[in-house]
Order: sequence, then C-alpha cells, then structure tokens
Amino acid sequence: MAAPMIPPKSAPEFLARHGWDEARILPLAGDASFRRYFRVLAGDRRAVLMDAPPPHEDPRPFMAIANWLEGVGLAAPRILAADLDRGLLLLDDFGDARMREALDEDPAAEHGLYETAVDVLVHLHDHPPMEGLPPHGLGEWLTELRLFPDWYVPAVGLEPVDVVGWDAAWTEALAPVANDGLGPVTVLRDYHAENVMLLGGRGGIGRFGLLDFQDALAGHPAYDLVSVLEDARRDVPPSLEREMIDRYREKTGADERFERAYWALAAQRNTRILGVFCRLWKRDGKERYKQFQPRMWGLLDRDLAQPGLEPVRAWFDTNIPADFRSAAWTEAA
Repeated sequence: MAAPMIPPKSAPEFLARHGWDEARILPLAGDASFRRYFRVLAGDRRAVLMDAPPPHEDPRPFMAIANWLEGVGLAAPRILAADLDRGLLLLDDFGDARMREALDEDPAAEHGLYETAVDVLVHLHDHPPMEGLPPHGLGEWLTELRLFPDWYVPAVGLEPVDVVGWDAAWTEALAPVANDGLGPVTVLRDYHAENVMLLGGRGGIGRFGLLDFQDALAGHPAYDLVSVLEDARRDVPPSLEREMIDRYREKTGADERFERAYWALAAQRNTRILGVFCRLWKRDGKERYKQFQPRMWGLLDRDLAQPGLEPVRAWFDTNIPADFRSAAWTEAA
C-alpha cells in the first residue's frame, strides 16, 4: 500500500541536530518507490526532507549523483544534512514551479521548455558518464521488459503467453541498438516534466532543477530523450517530438543510428512502464497509475510501427489482442 504522508518519528531530532529545531514538517510528495518528501519550514528558511527508509531505499546514490550533476554544471539539490542509517536527507528546496504545472498553465511555453529539456541532455551527454555507474544495455533492457509478461499479462488474464518468443523478438530489435557504438552517457532514467523544477532567476539549462535521478545508469543517449518526449504523464504532440529529436541530432551530430535507437528504446521503455505501473497498482496499492495506461498504449503502438521493430510488433499482434490493451486495467479492477 502507498505509505501515509506522516513524517518519520526520527525527523524532528534529525532536524534539530542540524540547526532546524522546532521546524514545521509539511507533506510534499510521495513517488513510485518507498521514498517520501516533506517541506521543512523554520522562519524564513525552507528545505526539503527526503525520507528514504532502509532497507527499501539507499540515499547514497542520490547524494553521489547530485554532487556529480552539480559538478558538470547542472542544477541538482545540494545536500544540507544526512543521516544514512535512518535514510534521511535534508535538501535544497527548489520551490513549487514544476515543469508539468507550468505547461498546464501556459501551453505557449511548451516549445521553449522542451528546447531547454533537449539542451540539458546535450550538455549532459557532452561529458563522460559518471564513474562507477552500472551499465544499462541489452541485458538490462531485456530484464526490465520481463515486467510486462510478469505483471501486465496476468493482471488482464492472458496467461500463458510465448515468453521465449518475447525474448527473441526483443533481442532481435534491441541488439543492433546495444551495439551501435553510441554512448555510453549518464542516463537519468526518469527525466520528464514532473521531475523538473523551474528555478526562477536562472536562464538556459540552469533553469532546470533536476529531481529523481538516484537510479541513473551508464547507457544509450537516446533513452532520456525518449523519457521526456514520450511522457507517461502528459501528452507531447508528435510534431513537437519530431522537432526535438531533430534538435538533439543537429546539436550533437547524431546520425541515423540515433533515430533507430530512439524508437526501439521508446518501445522498450513504454513496455516496461506498462509492467511497472501494473505492479504499482497490483502489489503496492497505488491505483492512480491505472490512469496512464491508455496513453502508454497509444505511445507503444506508434513506436512499434517504426522500422526495426517488426518482430516485436508481430509478437504483440499474436499475443495481446486489442481488447486487452488500453482500458484493460479498469475492466480488470
């Protein structure tokens, strides 16, 4: 079940120990993991408390990657205090101006914000990947994809399915991408409009405050562009997606290998997300993730129409009938 937004009992003592005694602790957000976030207010000071409870979470990767991102000129929250045994971090507060809500309030800002989103990745990919990051390649992609037959398929009552054919189809589609010679780069893995804060008083890529990057890996440069342009939580017009792919390619000199990789990794990511969101619903009681399914199927169907994905498209056509897509979770609930 989703964790209640009640501060951990150790929070007041942790805050007092670091100069935030008698601070107010207000609920801020939960996410798709066990992590929770609270706003801390003390006079005119404000910060964010991350509760990443062990053994489910380990805040060390977040700390290391935040420091690395800042070192390469991107905006990540500074670590103000930490209690690793209890999984507590006190972070810079990036405020309330999130990219998602900014786009909802001012649709005319969409083009400029997505240009900046692309430019952040161009800058990130201009640096070698952070040292020590685990790889994100073919083996990892295939493992992630198993979330779909493991969680989605039984949830809609389609067992058994051809899992051997599943692995073979995806291997045929993804092996050329894994071996195309592009990358590796630091892949944030969850780079989208709900994980970007807009920082007032800053311009260019410094305007984007990055969040939720603790699962970063060393992988393909197309992956994070897919993440922000094929967003599970908001519709990005296909014409804008096309323009931003072209922008990235023009700024980096990426050739047709990048184009193939983009659509193959879009299909991989969106299929994985269908499995992840189903698991969040069935195992963790987070029913809100059901609402994203129609968008995910729309994106996936478009991805599978691209060249190079014919084996995967054939598997879906054979094993997942149309009636078991899109609204299937709602019916199964």
